[in-house]
Amino acid sequence: MASFCAKLCLQCRSLPFSKTVARTWKCFPAAHHCTAYTRIPVKCLHGFAVISEDEKKTSQARLRWKQHILRNCNFSAEHRTTEVKENKETEELSKASVVAYKNPLLPIRDAVPVTESQMSLDAAAEFSALEQIGDEEAVGISVPSDMPPASTSLRDYVDQSETLSKLVQLGVNLWKLEQRPNVGSMLLRLNFNTDVAPRLLFLKEVGVEHSRFGYIITHNPFILTESLENLQSRVNYLRSKKFSSETVASMVSRAPYLLNFSVKRLDNRLGFYQQHLNLSAANTRDIVARLPRLLCGSLEPVKENLKVCEIELGFKQNEIQHIVKAVPKVLTANKRKLTQIFDFLHNTMKVPHHLIAKFPQVLNAKYLRIRERHQFLEYLGRAQYDPTMPNYISLERLVSLPDENFCIELALATLEEFDLFQKTL
Repeated sequence: MASFCAKLCLQCRSLPFSKTVARTWKCFPAAHHCTAYTRIPVKCLHGFAVISEDEKKTSQARLRWKQHILRNCNFSAEHRTTEVKENKETEELSKASVVAYKNPLLPIRDAVPVTESQMSLDAAAEFSALEQIGDEEAVGISVPSDMPPASTSLRDYVDQSETLSKLVQLGVNLWKLEQRPNVGSMLLRLNFNTDVAPRLLFLKEVGVEHSRFGYIITHNPFILTESLENLQSRVNYLRSKKFSSETVASMVSRAPYLLNFSVKRLDNRLGFYQQHLNLSAANTRDIVARLPRLLCGSLEPVKENLKVCEIELGFKQNEIQHIVKAVPKVLTANKRKLTQIFDFLHNTMKVPHHLIAKFPQVLNAKYLRIRERHQFLEYLGRAQYDPTMPNYISLERLVSLPDENFCIELALATLEEFDLFQKTL
């Protein structure tokens, strides 16, 4: 029994000190007191052990002591089990707190078990969606915008902007517009129903086809900011100058900036061409209708080309007039290209001025096309451009026919022979 109590004492000392252990230590005086009765004297009578009344009391005390010790042992075992559970819970809480610290996106409250009372307190602390707030609190509320705060491409705004999405459906090339300064921000500020739709309806009333809306807005997005009164006044002016409704619609479709210019500017442009070219009103309308960008572009290239044709190329006034009526693009053609083609026609091919003025389409052709075909005809001995001579070849047919027809009708050769000749150049 003494050894048993000693073992129990060692086990109790190994436990961490707590209130429960303190209760266990209170049992040790009784244990020491009971050990005094462990050695009970026994008397023998005629070979039999005789136990007196005192000895019976001692055996009963010993039984009570054993029962008391068993209860203490069970209590110690339960205490150790409880301590183990508490240690496990403490480790789990510490691990959860470490995870919450390492991952700031994980709320700390999710790492700690929440009781029903705590949930009720949290729910009571939250504001109701129907609760009224003051003006100062309302001003302080920040509402996240659906629009990206900043971007270099209009593509990022298409899904959030009704205006941009509708323009894309119309065939507008946003990648071209975003390369122009301040155009992207202008389009984002426009409202489709109040700003864009009325202008599109106006263009439709003028006679512009629906398929041309995308082309017009891509090249001239500023038409969406023009007032409807100004647009209508410019259309009315063109109609007052005896341009038909179909012609006005065609001019607007091919020259998107036409309606952005004031009536005064349009009138000055028409007067300039009529005076400098000595044209009638009908011829002026015909030239402008065929090339409406003459009313939109700068007049400096036009004045320079007129001087080049008169001074450098040596055409007469009536010849220039005829060239412009036949090919209005001569007025806006590149000066270097115009001079190069004329030099080859007049100095290499020996074509006089009056024949070039009679077939002015040659001035609008490609220089390489004219040179290759002339050299092939010269190689075959058929380069004859004088209408008074046999085997005459018209300049118009020289530049207008496809390669196959040119070989068969003018060169009297095959297309393979022409291809082989081009490789020798």
